[in-house]
Amino acid sequence: MIATIVNALLVLVGSMLGIFLRGRLSANLSLSLTRALGLCVMVIGVQSAVSSKNLLCIIICMVLGILLGEALRIEDRLDNVGELLRRKLVRKRANNQFTEGFVSASVLFCVGSMAIMGSLEAGLNHNYTILISKGVIDGVTAITLSASMGIGVAFSAIPLLLYQGALTLLSTAIGPLLAAQTASITELSAVGGTVIMGIAFNMLQLSDQKIRAGNMLPAVFLPLVYVPFAQWIQTVFFA
Repeated sequence: MIATIVNALLVLVGSMLGIFLRGRLSANLSLSLTRALGLCVMVIGVQSAVSSKNLLCIIICMVLGILLGEALRIEDRLDNVGELLRRKLVRKRANNQFTEGFVSASVLFCVGSMAIMGSLEAGLNHNYTILISKGVIDGVTAITLSASMGIGVAFSAIPLLLYQGALTLLSTAIGPLLAAQTASITELSAVGGTVIMGIAFNMLQLSDQKIRAGNMLPAVFLPLVYVPFAQWIQTVFFA
């Protein structure tokens, strides 16, 4: 939970700074900060990915995970949930800037692959790097959002705290059930790092088309099946 609390606090700090700096932030500065943070996210992804002991696991899980994610249209559904929340809540008070800032920031900070991956890493491996890095990114984003939308952005720290906190606690609860599958957890982190690299590509705008990282999320969980199955195959046919 500590990383989620840090994430929420950074959103609050960023929001206060944004209100203080209202009208003084340039578009070029915001873009430069986003690119710099994108490079940091890339480093996090690479660090996790190279921890793999089984490259074939990453390849197979990514291929199967993307097939499943595309079939379920996870990225589209995440976008639709965010847009639905924004329309429902903002439409009722079209002139209420507080509501618009609160809803826009809440959707942006909560609906995303990094929130899910970070919470899983925090709960399963007590690795807070992803969530704290996300907190820095959210804090910088909160500066720009609150500079234009006001104090409502700061209150988005509440749903963020509840959402990521619940995911982290759930991951912590199932951690003991997976304690014997250390190899599976290692590969889970490696596949997760590959997905994080996709998020970094989007932040850096290295591709003409956005990488649909949300559709890669099923791949993160497939090592929990792939590794025991591969070990069984090796025992039966190659022992």
